[in-house]
Amino acid sequence: MNEERLNHFDEKGHAVMVDVTDKAETEREAVARGTIYVTREIYDAIVAGTIEKGDVLGTARIAGIMATKQTPHLIPLCHPLTLTKAAIDFELHEETLSVDAVCTVKVKSYTGVEMEALTGSTVALLTIFDMCKGLDKKMRIGEIHVEMKSGGKSGTYIWEELK
Repeated sequence: MNEERLNHFDEKGHAVMVDVTDKAETEREAVARGTIYVTREIYDAIVAGTIEKGDVLGTARIAGIMATKQTPHLIPLCHPLTLTKAAIDFELHEETLSVDAVCTVKVKSYTGVEMEALTGSTVALLTIFDMCKGLDKKMRIGEIHVEMKSGGKSGTYIWEELK
């Protein structure tokens, strides 16, 4: 097998968890963003706080934070990490009838937290969908991506929109 193999595979091609034993423990941070597009009726109900199931964004915030801590249970080869920060913020965009879920995760560890940030953002969006689907199921989730990551051997990465 090629010397420059993917590090989630061993020399026989079997999936393995990456060995981070020799990596330096550093402060690491990742920010991920995703968007849910909704109808006018749903957008107005979220803003007014009139969704029957309750506080949509408050519930989605808690769900996203909880999800960051469950990432190694969902993604088979992720390392379990002791997170030092997990936060979900929302940006509402009336002009596009959309809500962005922005998840920021920090850790002091041997491996990064991109997967935790992506999981948090995605679960927050899924929670919005779940809480609003009784009003209308016409919603679309997308544009989920890592906006920024810092720390570790590869340093800082800042997302640039694909052209």
